[in-house]
Amino acid sequence: MPPRSSPSERQRRLGVELRKLRLRARMSSDAAAALLEGERSRVSHIEAGRLNVSHNRLYKLLREFGCPPGPYFDELMSMAQASGKGWWDAFSDTIGPAARDLAELESRSTALRTHGPLVIPGMLQTEDYARAVLAATEADPQRADRYAEFRLARQRVLTGESPVTYRAVIHESALHTQVGGPAVMRRQLLRLMEVSRLPNVTVQVYPFEAGVYSAHTRSFVLFGGGAPELDTVYLEHPTNSLFLGDGEQLDEYAKMFERLSELALAPVDPESAPESHESRDSLSLIQHVMYAL
Repeated sequence: MPPRSSPSERQRRLGVELRKLRLRARMSSDAAAALLEGERSRVSHIEAGRLNVSHNRLYKLLREFGCPPGPYFDELMSMAQASGKGWWDAFSDTIGPAARDLAELESRSTALRTHGPLVIPGMLQTEDYARAVLAATEADPQRADRYAEFRLARQRVLTGESPVTYRAVIHESALHTQVGGPAVMRRQLLRLMEVSRLPNVTVQVYPFEAGVYSAHTRSFVLFGGGAPELDTVYLEHPTNSLFLGDGEQLDEYAKMFERLSELALAPVDPESAPESHESRDSLSLIQHVMYAL
């Protein structure tokens, strides 16, 4: 099978991890090629995500690289065996590779942490809100509708059989930004309160009075992998979305998220009685904005 020209994010990340392990084991490409009974170029293609590696050969490589048994070992094996196919294939007529990679990454993640500075994060958007957001960037109404359907389908990870742990810090500006008109915004703000009832979902608002923080204008998502070594940061850009897996970058964004969470108001708790709110919290701020619409 010839090398693929456009590996998926999962295939690329698997290759990156194998290269890290090989270098950590101080093993040359030639030595790894000998283990695979192949040429050196095959190792290069595998480490670039352009070629698959069989179950038995990957197991042998991981053992020779000194990767101990455990979640990291198991997750690498699982990544190699995955087909890359899923519910997102139904949207292949519209979405591009980055969107497919995003959906696949979400499907295998155990936790999501996201910061939304200007709009409500996609995982929490209502259908009307999503359509209004996408209509502003997609000229073709039919494509905008399909993108909205895709976005709503991604939200299943919050309510499926094994729902992910989800934490969101939303800047107050996103609550005030008019998307689709007052009626759409009211339903969207209600949605924030409703989804916060899920035991796996935590929503906080970063208020204006918290001031400027170095990360408060950045939109990002932190994905928790099946092992900490496989955590990923996702940065959405109009032309080229980025998936980051470098340890230092992961640490930086994890620290930024935790700092944002510390500066934000207390999480939304829709079950609490109004009189129990001794101080301003995320719920009271969302309600205040909603009633002012």
